[in-house]
Amino acid sequence: MKKPLLLICLVSSFSWGGVPSDINTELVTSATYNVGIRHAGDGSGRKFIIGQQGDIRILDINDNVVPTPFLDISSQVQCCGERGLLGLAFHPDYENNGYFFVNYTKNGTNAGDTIVARYQVSGGDANIADINSGQVLMRIIQDYSNHNGGNMHFGQDGYLYIGMGDGGSGGDPQDRAQDLSSALGKMLRIDVDNNNAPQHSAPGAFEDPACPQDTSHYAIPSDNPFVNTPGACPEIWSYGLRNPWRWSFDRQTGDMYIGDVGQGSYEEVNFQPANSVGGEHYGWNCREGAHNYNGGSDCLPNQPTMIDPIIEYTHGGGRCSITGGYVYRGSIGSLQDTYLYADYCTGQIWLYDLDGGSSTEWSGHGAAGLVSSFGEDEEGNLYISTSQTYGSPSTFIYRVTGDVDTDLIFEDGFE
Repeated sequence: MKKPLLLICLVSSFSWGGVPSDINTELVTSATYNVGIRHAGDGSGRKFIIGQQGDIRILDINDNVVPTPFLDISSQVQCCGERGLLGLAFHPDYENNGYFFVNYTKNGTNAGDTIVARYQVSGGDANIADINSGQVLMRIIQDYSNHNGGNMHFGQDGYLYIGMGDGGSGGDPQDRAQDLSSALGKMLRIDVDNNNAPQHSAPGAFEDPACPQDTSHYAIPSDNPFVNTPGACPEIWSYGLRNPWRWSFDRQTGDMYIGDVGQGSYEEVNFQPANSVGGEHYGWNCREGAHNYNGGSDCLPNQPTMIDPIIEYTHGGGRCSITGGYVYRGSIGSLQDTYLYADYCTGQIWLYDLDGGSSTEWSGHGAAGLVSSFGEDEEGNLYISTSQTYGSPSTFIYRVTGDVDTDLIFEDGFE
């Protein structure tokens, strides 16, 4: 199969040796409408399966699915297509406070809007969340069904980062990804341990409806880059994103890798170093990847400097939508310093060498189907979520396997 064209913006003459011969995948379990795997960081070894229809299930340490859902909010969630329960993040101190956060598209009143909410584990059973503990942190108005983003992670700074798509349709017709008065097409950053978010007297009464609504139970970090910019949503950390469906932090370095789904020609991975002060403009809709795109009147010479992706590939051969992955930090020695990502439509997986700055297609990996998501467990093992066809309820979870380097198990930061 023809390899995609890759744009490597950090040019290097080093040529990587290709796919390690010792790696493969193994089927762990099947699931229904699975869109991701997360862990709680509580030492339990459990994995949490995100179900797009609105349920979260536990995969125990023996890889058995616990029959009773950890949380089931399906009645509150509008699914499916690009809507549903899309994100899950556990508080860094979950072991003590039991807080976790979900991102979903709302059912009922204000249907289709994005909701970020906090829940807490029940007091009597670590495998059951308290369904009555739900507390909405924010609602973001959506007027199209696609490009909802939804992925969330806590950074090493303890703040919650929320990836938001441009709001949908095609080509970002309202130029929202560039508009600092809109939360859409952005990476948001909030402090969930304090509360000074903009308040308003009634739902929907906030002076700018393009910024998050119903804001409560979080604070705006004082060093967010646009906190003092008139008219800007203070939650914004970076912007110019189309649909950051799956993105991640490198658990060792704190660097951010954003798989941003393209419009019609290019898919891309954007990079933000751990020491960034925020404010990056990743280009959409002035550019798709590193290429000019018709973004309208806002794409003028005085546009802030736009950040090139570190990886891009073209459509063709059935490729159509990037699924961002993780930098591998598990116990397989040959995969260290390697970022894994995939194309959803073809199921192709690539290995990007951080040192050499090049990608190699991983053929014959054994993870059959359309790749919708990646995930990590507490030990740094990497998981791949696939589905048989678009919209199929039948999904599968694979684990990346290989020769274990026992020295890595005792390195600092490998939890």
